[in-house]
This record gives sequence, C-alpha cells and structure tokens, in this order.
Amino acid sequence: MCIFAVRVFLGILLLCAWCQCLECPFGCECFAITRTVKCVSKDLYTVPQSIPGYARTVIITGNNIQRIGPESFTELENVTNIILSNNRISEMASHSFSALINLRFLDLSGNHLALIHPEALSIPGSPLQELNLSCALFNFTALTDLTTALRWGGLGGLLRLDLSGNNLALLGTFSGMNQLEVLDLTHNAFRTFRADALQELGRLGNIRILLGYNPYTCSCEIRNFVSWLNESRAEVDVDSVRCASPKTLTDTRLHVTDLTLQTSYVFLGLVLGFVGMVFLFVVYLNRKGMKKWIIEMRDACRDVLEGYHYRYEIDSDPRLAFSILSNFFRI
Repeated sequence: MCIFAVRVFLGILLLCAWCQCLECPFGCECFAITRTVKCVSKDLYTVPQSIPGYARTVIITGNNIQRIGPESFTELENVTNIILSNNRISEMASHSFSALINLRFLDLSGNHLALIHPEALSIPGSPLQELNLSCALFNFTALTDLTTALRWGGLGGLLRLDLSGNNLALLGTFSGMNQLEVLDLTHNAFRTFRADALQELGRLGNIRILLGYNPYTCSCEIRNFVSWLNESRAEVDVDSVRCASPKTLTDTRLHVTDLTLQTSYVFLGLVLGFVGMVFLFVVYLNRKGMKKWIIEMRDACRDVLEGYHYRYEIDSDPRLAFSILSNFFRI
C-alpha cells in the first residue's frame, strides 16, 4: 500500500512538472521551485505571452525587443522582479507595467530608450521600490521624457534610482519621490551643478547620493557645489568626487577643500614664476654691468678681509705691535 502511494505521489509530481513545462515559453527556462523564468539571448522580438502565472522573477535579457507596452505583461500579478537589460528597447508606451501590481524591482539598464511615454512607469498602488536605468538613455530627449515619466509615474514608494552611465550633464526633477534612499548619478557628464540642481538635491534630504566619476571642472563656478558638499545632509561618495580639469587640480578632492585657497596658491605660483623669468631676463640684458658690479664688490670685500687679517696679526703678536708703536713715536 505504501509503495502504491509513493508511486502515485511521484506520478503527480511528474505530471505537474510536465504541465509546467508546457506553460513555459518557447526557448525560455522556467523554474517552478524558485518561481523564475529566464529568456536570455534568445533573439526575441517581443516579450513572451505565455509566462507561467506562478512566476515572481522574470529575466529577459540580450534580445531584440524594440518596444514594450501594456500588452507586454498581462496576468502576471505575482511578478515582483523584472530584468529587461540589454534588449535594445527604444520605446516604452503608456502604462507598460500597469498590470504588474506587485512589481518591486525593474531593471531596464543597457537599452536604447529614446521614446518614453509620460505614464510609462505608472503602476496602480506605486509598488515599485527600485528602478535601474543605468546606461539606458539614448539621447537628451530621452532624459526629458524620463523626467516627465518620473514626475507622472506616481513613484512615491521608490527607494533606489540608478541613472549612472547616461552621459547626463543636466539634472532633472525628483519631485514626489519622498521615500528615495539611494540616487546613483555616477559615470555621467556633470561638470558642476547649478543652484537649481543643488536645491533639487537638497530637497531629497539625508539620503545616499552617488556623484563620483564625473568630469568636474574646478573653476570659480564650482564653488557653490563645493559648499553644498561640505554642508549637505546627504551621504555622498566624496572620495570619488574629484576634479578632472584644469590639469593643475586633476584628481583633487572637492569635499572639505578650500578650492579658493588652492586656486590662489596656483595663481601665486604662476605670478612668482613670471617674476622670476622677468628678473632673469633683466639680468641677462645687463650682464656687463652686473659683471663690473660683482668685480667691484669682490675687491671691496677683499680689502675689508685684508684689514681684518692685519688687525688680527697685530693682536696676536705683541712684538709687532711694539715695533709699530716705536716707529710711530720716532716720527
């Protein structure tokens, strides 16, 4: 009886596994135990429509998916994590992820986003907590679209936003992201931050802001940024925030640094160097007069030294002193 029960149980497991295999999209891998679906480098042009309902993590990377929209993800209420990196996605339509009411993590890194609908990231209930857009923006227009999408997306629950590696030179708004804890702006094209951008960062409060590995120009225009670094409540990766130009300040840390004083030292060094060059030039033009003056000074010094030597000999030899006095009285 026990053997029969075991066989029945195993048969049920095999039947369930077979049914789950039938549900798995063609070319993808489905793992019921970990509730994961992987479609990696399968040359897909659209998001598979037969993803099992049990899936919580969906990994679709290395494909040729040009566009995603509300039809891309349907009946996937259990999904909490979606990785869509390196799929050459260029367009996100309105409410692309609205069916994913439990989505917590979304990775869109390494794509070519050029068109982003203002409501592309809008999800009922604002469940999204982490959004990775590293190296995902194709051009400046995409940044403008993204700024609008972030504002209209209702991302009040977002905790981490990664915008690294997007060649950003201007900063957008982060209004409505009251729960944000980490903002990654590393490896972009920021040379400094204007007053309005610093105010925007200041509104984020005491969060972690990553600003390193940007080509900062350490001129007078960066003073406000330096002051903000020294006074901000935010936790900044200050060791990585360094000057890229000019060459005299390359790799100089901006945090807790009196940049004005360093600039003054550089200017003083240049002035002293210029004065030294002028002095050497004047000496060269008057080299004959200088030679005569040096000879005269040498002769004068020699006369003085001979006088001191003569007096020393008189003081050290009493007989010589007596002979001099005798000759004096004879005269």
